[in-house]
Amino acid sequence: LRFASTKNVAAFKEDPDKYLAKVNAAIIAQQKPLYPLTTCMVSGEALDGDMGEAVDLVYGNRLVRFCCKSCVGEFNKDPAKYLATLDAAVIKAQKKDAQGATCPVSGDKVGGDMGEPVDYVVGNRLLQFCCKDCVKMFEKNPAKYLAKVHHAADTKQHEHGAHHGQ
Repeated sequence: LRFASTKNVAAFKEDPDKYLAKVNAAIIAQQKPLYPLTTCMVSGEALDGDMGEAVDLVYGNRLVRFCCKSCVGEFNKDPAKYLATLDAAVIKAQKKDAQGATCPVSGDKVGGDMGEPVDYVVGNRLLQFCCKDCVKMFEKNPAKYLAKVHHAADTKQHEHGAHHGQ
């Protein structure tokens, strides 16, 4: 978390659950449209199906969805296993749209002279990098590069809407 002032840090420390609930709600709202699965990774049951309303969990700044609360407990026994499944689903769902992307670090087109793009999932969004060195640079300051990614996505969405008269 980043804070604008030490006063804000103090307020957070007084009631962290209050503020974390707001952060988690924002993460869920942002990532839910990108969520690639329609079934629970643990049970295979449909999300929002016979088991009732899906359970949304924020784990490490990632939205993970379950058919019921008992599946959350099973997930917590081996999160890496289930996150690998989620990453694979994100890559599969978003790979086609990522073609022709530019590396958020170098600005180079991915998949050219540098070889196959390096797939990297952050916040249930597929990012493609031109090389592993750029992934390392990204990990040092993700906020800097994510701002570029979000700006490019917003521009692309605006251009698409304008093209279709929206």
